[in-house]
Amino acid sequence: MAFFKLAKYAFNKSLTLIFIKMKDAVAICCGGGPAPGINTVVGSVAKIFIRNGWKVIGLHGGYSGLFSKEPKMVDIDFLYADDIFNRGGSALKMSRFKPKESDFENNFNLDFFKANNVKLLVTIGGDDTATTANRIAKFIKDNGYELKNIHVPKTIDNDLPLPDNTPTFGYQSAKEAGVAICNTVYEDARTSENWFIVSAMGRSAGHLAAGIGGACHFPMLVIPEMFNKTEITIDKIVSLVVSSIVKRKILGVPYGAAIVSEGVFHDLSDDEIKSSGISFSYDEHGHPELGKVSKAHIFNEMIEKKLKELGLDVKTRPVEVGYEVRCVRPIGYDLVYCSLLGVGVYELYQQGASGCMVYVGSSGEAKPLYLEDLQGEDGKIPPRLVDIDGHGATTLIKNNLQFIEPADYEAAKEFVSNPEELDFYKILNW
Repeated sequence: MAFFKLAKYAFNKSLTLIFIKMKDAVAICCGGGPAPGINTVVGSVAKIFIRNGWKVIGLHGGYSGLFSKEPKMVDIDFLYADDIFNRGGSALKMSRFKPKESDFENNFNLDFFKANNVKLLVTIGGDDTATTANRIAKFIKDNGYELKNIHVPKTIDNDLPLPDNTPTFGYQSAKEAGVAICNTVYEDARTSENWFIVSAMGRSAGHLAAGIGGACHFPMLVIPEMFNKTEITIDKIVSLVVSSIVKRKILGVPYGAAIVSEGVFHDLSDDEIKSSGISFSYDEHGHPELGKVSKAHIFNEMIEKKLKELGLDVKTRPVEVGYEVRCVRPIGYDLVYCSLLGVGVYELYQQGASGCMVYVGSSGEAKPLYLEDLQGEDGKIPPRLVDIDGHGATTLIKNNLQFIEPADYEAAKEFVSNPEELDFYKILNW
């Protein structure tokens, strides 16, 4: 009799288990390079979905895990999310892997989504990461499985054209870290009476260099946007810095610092790059792999050569501001901003949004932003550039920067034979 009771219990229990619904799951992955605030987004997304009964899966290796039979992943619970949310770097290992059509055909792991009941894919990255997320969602739907995807845009370059000039997350924290470095650099310049040549990250736009240079009152700034009326050449980049050095000599100031955005290399012609003597390799997206060379060292070598030709006895030293600011702990601004973005992902999902980016403006309200809203006629997202003609930029240039103008020609002849070649406005054709 006891046997039959036990068998009946086991049978009823198994029926109960059959009808237990498997939890819906959200998968999170990070593409591209790190930015302060990634962990805040991941932690915030995880916390609100867990609170609402979801399972949260973190994917290591960006998209590469979705094209592997055994993706590296971690189940994110509240304690994990709470442990990482205010840390720098990314707890989820990142990758720049971008799948080809053959990867979709031969390697895509659809079983990962089915086995884990993944209903939403949350991606964190740039526009390449967002485009790939849309490709994945479409591929999965074409194969009979419904998946929504929401993207959280990030870049310390601040060059995504978000509405109302809203910064991209990570930019403010990276700028703050860069300012801390460059304030110390400027103190060293005053102490040693040397010049420092700083290179700052910024693939297409000069926001980071301009923000750091403006905050630190550097007497010279060189960003791609300044060459809006003339072609960028190595000689012009060098001449702008030398112009500031000579101006300060006139003023009796034997020290200084110049900050140059690495993005000026991107607009150099092939002939200019070859004449620089620097050979660049390119990544899979066609971008020069600037991380493999020290831009500060390159700029410094070129400037030293020019100073020697002019007979100016000035010591210059290179400083790189790049990888040092990508993984810093996010400041308060980004902690709040990224928390709102993370919660915004859930809010947009509840509204039925998919194939979009989450955008949070000054009101704090999350809104969907679609790639087509930002894309140009060529299908690409144009970078948001520094408004070089805007009030902020023109005020900075006129009042912070120091350079040779026509009124300085006579005094400058004490140091150079042809001051007109160093005229800031003539170099830029302004």
